[in-house]
Amino acid sequence: MAVPKHPPPFTVSFLGSDIMLYQLKCLFKGFIDFFVILFQRRSLILDMAKRDIAAQYSGSLLGFFWTFINPLAMISILWLVFSVGFKAAPQKNVPFVVWLTAAIAIWNTFSEAINGSTATLVNNAHLVKKVLFPLSILPVVKLVGSFITHFVFLLVLVVLIICYGMPFSFFWFQALYYFLAMSVLAVGISWITSSINVFARDTGQIVNVALMFGFYCTPIFWDLQIMPERLRFFFKLNPMLYIVQGYRDSFIYFVPFWHDWQLTLYFWCATFLIFLVGAVVFLRLRPHFADVL
Repeated sequence: MAVPKHPPPFTVSFLGSDIMLYQLKCLFKGFIDFFVILFQRRSLILDMAKRDIAAQYSGSLLGFFWTFINPLAMISILWLVFSVGFKAAPQKNVPFVVWLTAAIAIWNTFSEAINGSTATLVNNAHLVKKVLFPLSILPVVKLVGSFITHFVFLLVLVVLIICYGMPFSFFWFQALYYFLAMSVLAVGISWITSSINVFARDTGQIVNVALMFGFYCTPIFWDLQIMPERLRFFFKLNPMLYIVQGYRDSFIYFVPFWHDWQLTLYFWCATFLIFLVGAVVFLRLRPHFADVL
């Protein structure tokens, strides 16, 4: 009786390694193509962002002026409540409204980008079903659309700094670095939330709760120094702490971004990990978007 031959164990292991290597190559190629598409379609991203902003205020009487009214109203309310009403004490000899506006300016942009991007695939189902349309740019469009509101917040911040007689510094331009860092973080998170939202529509509500939780866990209304030393480490795990503190360092305290190199290193390691995971999730789920929508 002939004994059936089985491939030796090392052959199976070798074959499995080849399959894994092939998958890694495909993943790496798709990851590189991601960035190539973003660069090649930069004009399309800008055009879609303009149309998205116009659509937000379509039919309203004041239209685009709401982009300026909303930030001005928010800062005015915060000034009345905290500076006039509660008479909040200056933070390290800095007027509380200036100290608060520096943090609100960047957090509002981050929150707006994440909230808008989460539902962008569902809201643009007609584009998802187009085979040749680069879906990866849709979350980026929402981020670009939030630039104008952020610019208005910065104008208000600069006006407050001038009114309170605070000095000008070239450290202001350092905020561009922190804005870029926030953008990388926001895009990575947006790719994750927008992909999952196609399959689980509760994702939008979860994101809202997470952003609200993150708002109060980030030192926006409060200073990290009020926390006990043993708890500060856990708050520093929040990547947005680095960004918020960075805006204050740029506009108020004039501290270079490399001053706390350990926090900088942690932020970029965490952010690149989130960005990579976001890209992988988006690439793996993308073939199923059209079927679900």
